[in-house]
Amino acid sequence: MGQPSSEASNAVLYLTYGAFLVMGTGIAWRFRDQDAAHFLSSNGTQTALPLAFNFVASALGSGILFSYPELATITGVQGVVTYALSCALPMLLFGYLGPIIRRKCPEGFVLTEWTRQRYGTVAMLYLSFMTLFTLFLYMVSELSALGQVVNLLTGLDGLPAMIVQCVVTTIYTSLGGFRISFITDIVQGVMVIGLIIIATITIGAKTDIDRHLIDESGYLKPTLLGWQLLYILPVAIFTNDFFLSSFWLRTFASKTDKDLRIGVSVAAIAIACVLTLVGSTGMIAYWAGAWPGNPPQAGSVAFFSLLHSLPTWVIGIVLVMTVTMSTAAFDSLQSAMISSASNDFFRNRLNIWFIRGAVVLIIIPVIVLALKAPSILQIWLISDLVSASTIPVLIFGLYDGFYWWRGFEVVVGGLGGILSIFIFGVIYYGNAQEAGELLLVQQGLYTGDWGVFGAFVAAPVGSMLWGFGALALRLSVQWIMARSRGERFTGLDRPLPTVAMAGAGIPQQRSDSEAEFETTEGLDGSTGKAGKFF
Repeated sequence: MGQPSSEASNAVLYLTYGAFLVMGTGIAWRFRDQDAAHFLSSNGTQTALPLAFNFVASALGSGILFSYPELATITGVQGVVTYALSCALPMLLFGYLGPIIRRKCPEGFVLTEWTRQRYGTVAMLYLSFMTLFTLFLYMVSELSALGQVVNLLTGLDGLPAMIVQCVVTTIYTSLGGFRISFITDIVQGVMVIGLIIIATITIGAKTDIDRHLIDESGYLKPTLLGWQLLYILPVAIFTNDFFLSSFWLRTFASKTDKDLRIGVSVAAIAIACVLTLVGSTGMIAYWAGAWPGNPPQAGSVAFFSLLHSLPTWVIGIVLVMTVTMSTAAFDSLQSAMISSASNDFFRNRLNIWFIRGAVVLIIIPVIVLALKAPSILQIWLISDLVSASTIPVLIFGLYDGFYWWRGFEVVVGGLGGILSIFIFGVIYYGNAQEAGELLLVQQGLYTGDWGVFGAFVAAPVGSMLWGFGALALRLSVQWIMARSRGERFTGLDRPLPTVAMAGAGIPQQRSDSEAEFETTEGLDGSTGKAGKFF
């Protein structure tokens, strides 16, 4: 029992990384002659089962070993089930919304390209910034979690493992791009599921539970936070998934809509099972007497406290599982960030070697920040608040009946949602300092008050109020201008059914259901394009 030796730990860690390096570079060499388009995406090429394993590998990272057991130690079964379903069920949105967006934007491969066509460049750049910010935060949290896991499981400094992982994933991702990430994720997704099954069986067979502690813990009873999470987590995770280009790349990679729906359905079931199993270890650690220990340890380390009461070889299995999950999640985030930046800022015209160089440069600040990062859950929650403020006003554009909704409303609504969180914090706490801390979720999710719950209500509600306020302002200004010039008011005219060819900016006629949005008259009443932002 206890930690494996440093020699054994290093052997497990770096042999696993070595295997992924050989696999990744071997596949990259096989596709070494691919052009920039295939480097960035693989539209319409993948069937259901590979998609399922990819969604699983992209959705799971080493951070789940902290956040899910910690939630279990606070809210018990109610929190674990809510968290697992809140993470798994949003996968289904890609099966429903993915086909709609692919029809509207057939040449795209990320959500920001549809945003450009629907709302214009300004709104696209706003969403792109939020997307890249989210991907960057997830990369930081993934490396931070990996370093902490390595230290807790082996006693070794986590920094060398973080650096090696960055080197390994950067090499094969910069050589092969998204296609390599997709293929390696298939292997890693299978490994993750297999290793979790093995670890679950082992923990179940080797753990002795004190049945008296089950009733004492209260984990089978509902809690106030558990009820709050029924709203917070679905809103947070559902909206945040829109920001993850790694999911959209895989959505566009599906060969057919049927493949996509089957793939995300299988992935949702697998993710729900995996996260429930991982979260349950927090409760099992208490029932087995392994946690909180003496002196008491934080709930985030409950999983590791349980492992240290088991045979050393179990830790070895979990270590391989951790490296596999972290590598799969990290290379997906890398390839997604590069594909998004190339599409949004360079229209996919940037030389492929500059793209590969960008992969390398991004890693340096990620490592620096990962060493200083706060709790993993706090990083996720900051990103969730941003997405809960932005996505509600963005998705109005998916409904053709909202043809009068513009990028101006999206940007003002998104920023207004963030401001609404601060306004709520000032009202709730009575001072600006605590309101600012609420924006950064400095007190965490488990504050025991209604602050975080209120923030996740203020974000979407505020964004929609600001968005419709911006709509009223824009239409009022356009109406006043039209009246002053003696021209017809055109702010609510139905636009022509056109779509811009991705990368070319050439309007093409399409069916009404696939229409994008350009008005027949300019703001000055002349025939021509009206700005999609205004």
